[in-house]
Amino acid sequence: MNTDYRDRMTQDMKLRDLKPRTQEAYLQVVKQLVEHFGRHPDALTEEDLRSYFLYLREERRLAPSTVNQAVYGVRFLFEHTLGRTWSLFGILRVRHPLKLPVVLSTGEVRTLLAAIRLPVRRMALTTIYACGLRLDEGRTLQSSQIDSQRMQLWIRLGKGGKDRGLPLPQPLLVRLRAYWKNDRPRSDCPHLFIRQDGTGPLDPTTLQKTMKAALADARITKAASIHTLRHSYATHLLENGISLRTIQDLLGHRSLRTTARYMHVTTPGAEHLLETLDRLMASL
Repeated sequence: MNTDYRDRMTQDMKLRDLKPRTQEAYLQVVKQLVEHFGRHPDALTEEDLRSYFLYLREERRLAPSTVNQAVYGVRFLFEHTLGRTWSLFGILRVRHPLKLPVVLSTGEVRTLLAAIRLPVRRMALTTIYACGLRLDEGRTLQSSQIDSQRMQLWIRLGKGGKDRGLPLPQPLLVRLRAYWKNDRPRSDCPHLFIRQDGTGPLDPTTLQKTMKAALADARITKAASIHTLRHSYATHLLENGISLRTIQDLLGHRSLRTTARYMHVTTPGAEHLLETLDRLMASL
């Protein structure tokens, strides 16, 4: 892609205040488009794009999320940078299949966390579960985000650029204080969970590898990831009578429909169902 297009598109994305990782993703999908045709973006037609997205879906059979990312990036280039508002962009849509999240039981979560030997990594993943955090929210936490007087944890500029306050469990606060005193590497870095050399927060790949190793050590065969801890947090709250609306706020979901997925994973009160049925049917 010509440098002028890349530079202009980068400027446009900055003006729209897109996050750096989104900018990188958009530039990458546009690069793939240009390499596919061997022509500059301004030489491509609407029919070229139509054939390209059919190619991604029907020949390469890419996942819906991958195709959608290509759609968003290419659409941004053509609509905002090149000023071409083609009708094609109004019909491009790839629906995500409804996949239920993988969830660990409370016992599995405790077994998993106990299998992590390094205190910094164990405390990071413990905090992610105990507060229902996203990976980046957890690994970049700073002590200034903890309000021990009000027992709240503040997430600054989370997904969608929003702040949100979360309840801070007392047992977690106790463990965080002990971790800070005894296990955290000495460093001027403001983050809670830092690399051994003290130069910055834990790398996401480091935590992902830790999660994978802990699953193996704990002999948990579910297809779990760090995000599974967040799903498990939400499901465990729902099972214990916390409303979907409250869980939506805690997770920072824009739509209640996103949070409602957990209703398909568990039924609140299901643990009492058999007991209730036995009582009702006792006189049959």
